Parts: sequence; structure tokens; C-alpha cells
Amino acid sequence: MKKDKKIKLVKHCFLIPSSILFAFPFLWMVFGIFKTNNEIWQTPYQLLPGAWDTGRVLDSLQNIQFGRYIFNSFYVGFVGTIVMLIASTLFTYAIVFMGNRYMQWLFYLVLAIYMLPGAVTYVPVYVILANIGLVDSLTGLMFSYVASVFAVFYLRQSFKKMSKDYVEAARIDGANHWKILRHVIFPLNKSAFYTVFVLTFVQQYNNYMWPSILLKDQNKYLISQGLRQFFIQDGAYGMNWSEVMLASTVTIIPVIIIFILGQRWFVTGIMEDSGLK
Repeated sequence: MKKDKKIKLVKHCFLIPSSILFAFPFLWMVFGIFKTNNEIWQTPYQLLPGAWDTGRVLDSLQNIQFGRYIFNSFYVGFVGTIVMLIASTLFTYAIVFMGNRYMQWLFYLVLAIYMLPGAVTYVPVYVILANIGLVDSLTGLMFSYVASVFAVFYLRQSFKKMSKDYVEAARIDGANHWKILRHVIFPLNKSAFYTVFVLTFVQQYNNYMWPSILLKDQNKYLISQGLRQFFIQDGAYGMNWSEVMLASTVTIIPVIIIFILGQRWFVTGIMEDSGLK
């Protein structure tokens, strides 16, 4: 028992400094909301601001006008991830539970595509979206996210860990594929679905390069493109850096909320196996 306590103590002695180290950039950004430009540039190693002027922060919050960008990012991230999960679930279900040797070769082909750099696909995807009239639209951006090799790979690993006896029992009871997906596959792999949802949502919410190529209308910009507007308006040394810190903090709040609300499922999806218990 004492040995277990010593092991826990060593783990906590390692994890606490590591947590502080990883949290430091976020804390520096939050405290930077209350700093002036001189405090940020002249004393960059000073964590706490000289004064806590909440009135100036409220005025800055009205000036940044980030509501549209946040809505676009959340809309693309949430709806795009849901559509991607549906498509990936159907494809993975066909490979695992309706599969034959040809299905397995199809999975290997899809997995090989995952090795391609993302930038290689920009031109062909842009041409496809241009031909169907979806360039410079949030719909086209979400459509380009429908196929996710990572989601297929992750869900396949989760599906294969569960016992196929559940699926066979449901088939004997007369359940069709839709009922099996709803009443068997989803409940037993709920943590895996949530893990894929969170990781994909964060990726789509924060994506910058591909939306910058596809979207030209400023009203359709995502939050990452909206942040860039601060850097091209007044120049790096002429801008109000406290507003940049405030905008950056507001940007990551939705992601933090999602992690907090579902951290139990997220951790379970990474660490715990599915199947018979």
C-alpha cells in the first residue's frame, strides 16, 4: 500500500509541474488581456498586469466583433463533424460487419491515402468544388470534410474490439442494419464516437490554410481567418495587443467548454476498450 502511495506521489510530482508548464501560454494570454502594449513588449516575462482595468476589457470586447467568425467556425465544426461521423460510421460498419476480402482491400487503399500530405489534395478538391459550384461557401467547406480517414481508422479499431455476438444476436432478433447501428453499435462505442467528434471538431474549428484558399467572402471567414485581420490592419507594432489576447481567448472558449463537458467520455474513449465486460 505504501508503495502505491509513493508511485502516486511521484506521478503527481511530475504531472503538476508539467500541467503548469503547458498551462503557462494560456495564462499569459489571459493576463495579457489586462496589459498595455508597453507591458507586453517591454516586460514580456511579467505574468501579472500592472492594473486590472475591466472597463477597458469590456470596451475591447465590443470592438473586436468576433460573433460572426465564431458562429461560422462553430457551424462548420459542429455540422461538418456530424455529417462526417455519419458517413464514416456507415463506411466503417460496412467494412467490419459486412466485410469480405474486397472490403479489407478497400480499407487498406483508404488507409494508404492517409499517408498523403494534406496540401497535395488542395488542388483536386478545389477543382471538384468549383465544378459543382461550392467554392466560397461554408457548405463546400463542410463537404470537403466528409471523408475522414482518421475517423474510419479509429472507429474500425473500436468496432473490432467489441464482440460480434451482439450484432449476431440482434440479427437473429430480426434487427436491420439501421437498428443495429442505433441500438448496438452506438451504445457500445459511445466514447469512441465522442473522441472522434472532439478531435475533428477542434481541427475544423481551428483550421486556417484550407478555409483561406476556399473562402473569399469576409462574412464567411472562420475564427482563425478573423484573428488574422488584426495582424493585417495596423501592423504588428501598431495594433492593440490586449485586443488580440482577448480575441484569442474568446476563440478557444467553445473548445474548452466542449472538453470540460465531455472529458469523461473523451478520456474513456482513449484509454478504455470496448466489448464484453
